[in-house]
Amino acid sequence: MDLRFTETQEILKKMARDFLTTECPKTLVRKLEQSEEGYSPELWKKMAELGWMGLIIPEEYGGMGYTFQDLVVLLEEIGRNILPGPLIATIANTFPILEAGTEEQKKELLPKIAQGELIFTTALLEGDGVFDASGIAVKATPKGDDFIINGTKLFVEMAHVANYILCVTRTKDGTSPEKGITLFIVDSTTPGISCEVMPTTAADKLCEVRFKDVNVPKKNMLGKIDEGWPIVEMLLRKGAIAKCAESIGAIETCVEMTVAYSKERVQYERPIGAFQALQHIMADMWTAMETSRYLVYEAAWMESEGLPCAKEASMAKAYVNEVYKNLSKWAVRVHGAIATSADHDIPLYYRRSKAADIAFGGTDFHREIVAQKIGLV
Repeated sequence: MDLRFTETQEILKKMARDFLTTECPKTLVRKLEQSEEGYSPELWKKMAELGWMGLIIPEEYGGMGYTFQDLVVLLEEIGRNILPGPLIATIANTFPILEAGTEEQKKELLPKIAQGELIFTTALLEGDGVFDASGIAVKATPKGDDFIINGTKLFVEMAHVANYILCVTRTKDGTSPEKGITLFIVDSTTPGISCEVMPTTAADKLCEVRFKDVNVPKKNMLGKIDEGWPIVEMLLRKGAIAKCAESIGAIETCVEMTVAYSKERVQYERPIGAFQALQHIMADMWTAMETSRYLVYEAAWMESEGLPCAKEASMAKAYVNEVYKNLSKWAVRVHGAIATSADHDIPLYYRRSKAADIAFGGTDFHREIVAQKIGLV
């Protein structure tokens, strides 16, 4: 495994950093947190012109045809800067469309995603908050050539602005929870759908979406009926790596800001970074940051190469979840009282570390997967 960036990746990395520094300053991040939409349509259009939504979509469907590893490079820069909005949610939904969609679905949806014309999100979690198949209770009942969906989904990212919702439903009670799961691409304007933004620490616009007698054409089914759980597993695996990439970018910023501050802040006539206790804390922060990067890039490389990497993806997600929360907390502590101010940047990362934890599977969920892969379950 070669972790050195290619020339293409170096260009992508620099372009993304320069663009976000100019177009998405922290003043805009704070403004978007308080806005009803939670994202900037103007910024969304500019990102579409750069090809970000279609980065890993094949050229035949209007995308750029880059690799999954290239996507990770982009998402790391997005995490460094903080980019509010539905970018990761939309990109994540290209994975199941590419993997399980019909040719008609690919030709209809992927070019529009690549052009920034469609926003996608995934409706998976329900009231019990578990990421495995046993938590899927929302029903999809066949009716002629259509299906009728009833139930409630929680923590659906940016659903209030999404054009389509990939809804994970139960179409049959099988011998195991994984049997009888079916995915549907649901037009968010369909009668019977109601959406409410839930207040969260990160102000990241997670929604409660209620389906009441929602009529979905059979042609909107993604994959085969009753056999949708492997698609969900793939989505969680790739989505976990993608979210980890965003998180390590944020971790890098937290660590770099903390080290820089420790060199400037003077206490007892010495920079606080001169005190051994703080030196050791920041040495541990740096080590955890680098370890996170290696775990994430190993998983991303394996995914790009088509190698089995469920264990590696879950190792990365379980570890990075905890590192992001712990390091952003230490960043607040080292900065002191100033880091509790809403005008300081560190709290932006600290609050988002809580949201990153549950996206595409929390720590315990991914620990269980690792335990299974090493033969403990």
